[in-house]
Amino acid sequence: MTYRVDPEAAPRHLSVMPGEVLAALAPRNGGVYVDGTFGAGGHARLLLDSGPATTVFAIDRDPRAIADGMALQSAYGDRLVLIEGRYADMIDLLAPAGIASVDGILLDVGVSSMQLDQGERGFSFTHDGPLDMRMGAGGIKAADVVNTLDEAELKRLLRVLGEEKRAHAVVRAIAAARARAPITRTAALAEIVEKAVGRRPGERISPATRTFQALRIYVNGELGELAAGLGAAERLLHPGGRLAVLTFHSLEDRIVKRFLKERTGAMARPSRHSPPVERRPPTFVDLLPGGATAGAIEIAANPRARSARLRAAERTAAPAQPLDLAGFGEVVQLAAGGGC
Repeated sequence: MTYRVDPEAAPRHLSVMPGEVLAALAPRNGGVYVDGTFGAGGHARLLLDSGPATTVFAIDRDPRAIADGMALQSAYGDRLVLIEGRYADMIDLLAPAGIASVDGILLDVGVSSMQLDQGERGFSFTHDGPLDMRMGAGGIKAADVVNTLDEAELKRLLRVLGEEKRAHAVVRAIAAARARAPITRTAALAEIVEKAVGRRPGERISPATRTFQALRIYVNGELGELAAGLGAAERLLHPGGRLAVLTFHSLEDRIVKRFLKERTGAMARPSRHSPPVERRPPTFVDLLPGGATAGAIEIAANPRARSARLRAAERTAAPAQPLDLAGFGEVVQLAAGGGC
């Protein structure tokens, strides 16, 4: 399926890889689908428009996204059900509606463009605001982490969740700054990081990008929620149901890739010297080996799509497998008050 967009006519917030997502989910009229990361509702609208009897349960932990979605709900009536919560809890969230299985699940993970554009949310270093970064209403703020976390733990956080090679220099600069006064604004933190890391002439990506990524992931427990959400999707999809996941950086994609390799039986076999591993029937069939990326036309219209990778799989009839979060490594275990 080919998706073309006119940049001049494009809405403010564009859904990433819409044609590819629809092709992966292959929605049927009358089907029941979960959009686990509702955001501005673009993907949910595409699913709803795929058939007049299609139902979408749209989940988002951000109360603003749910409130903004009421206009879309009024257009689609009871075919769109808005739920405030975490997609990792999708089974419990859908239970009151009597939904025990669904035809498809979409996860468009990470921060939304609306959250980045709202300076007061504290996600962006290009829009000055309070150092917050919380997707939901509760949990600790990024300012709490920056100003109170032990230096060794803060360094580990930046190294693991931000893949920041100069984490030591960044933490030293943060420690010196917070000793003088608390760091409370995004612009102030970005300036501290940029001075510590340096910026090469012509460098397009801000040196603060990795630090902000690490703090956001930590505050919201994003990677732990992703791993738990994949396990929940496995239990909720009925045989033949489809899972589509959009990721935007390597840490997210590694989790999805590992999960699907394990669940499709493609995980590398242990050596003959390793303890025997129980082989279970595959619970998924990989529909996009290696994943798919956005095309040049879409990237020109929507630069956010540049880093996107779509992975998709179809549920088999095999029983769901236990989810071992420890198997994903320390990235899913690093979470603050907003974590799973």
